[in-house]
Amino acid sequence: MLDEYGLSPLHKLGQNFLHDHNIIGKLVDASGVQEGELVVEVGPGTGALTEALLERGCSVIACELDKGLTGLLQDKFGNTITLIHGDCLQKKKLNPEIIEAIDGRTWKLVSNLPYQIASPLMVGILAEHQTCLGQYVTIQYEVAQRLMASVNSSDWGVLSILVQRLADVELITKVPNTCFWPQPKITSACVGVVPKPVQPVNSVEFALFVTALFAKRRKQIGTIIGRDVALPEGVTEDMRPATLTIQQLEEIYTTVKTSEGQI
Repeated sequence: MLDEYGLSPLHKLGQNFLHDHNIIGKLVDASGVQEGELVVEVGPGTGALTEALLERGCSVIACELDKGLTGLLQDKFGNTITLIHGDCLQKKKLNPEIIEAIDGRTWKLVSNLPYQIASPLMVGILAEHQTCLGQYVTIQYEVAQRLMASVNSSDWGVLSILVQRLADVELITKVPNTCFWPQPKITSACVGVVPKPVQPVNSVEFALFVTALFAKRRKQIGTIIGRDVALPEGVTEDMRPATLTIQQLEEIYTTVKTSEGQI
């Protein structure tokens, strides 16, 4: 198909096309999409996942950065999808054209995501787009491990905390590199990220606080925020950021914010 259009995979855009229909089926099944449901797909490539979503009767908004692939998709699907040519992220925010196409409706993200934009896209959607009912995506396995990490593990960090504070994360399946063309050097995974029913407030401010805290992750909490700040029960001054639970981080954030402290 690419040869017909004089195209080839672009490494700079992270183009590794998922061609294993068994994996595609597992991802779509896990998403639970129904006929008439709105789905956003980022990086549709040659449209293998798009086809599976259309077969389920979904209304698809597809965003593709590659101009050549945009032409291919337009020829392949015509008006059966809403096709947007451009970057899914603009100034670290969801592309305004995607937001306009969603038009206030509830939706799900179902995508084989380009590796380099997966984390900022997923966190941004969780923090700023409450109409998104879930994200079902193929990403690097090491990123999936960070999303699902437990406190005080080597993978526990800013990404784990920001996502788990707002959502429940589930591993759908691991994806070997043989399921892609061209084959990447890494293993991937399909994960489901479903927002929690009750969302905490101050997501953006809390994210900045945690990011600043983990920039000094090897230092003790008392050193980072000051020895005169009252710490919540169970937290001592000699503890380090990676040993703290989300609840403990929220309590420290509230204390620092109330006292107008700085990190």
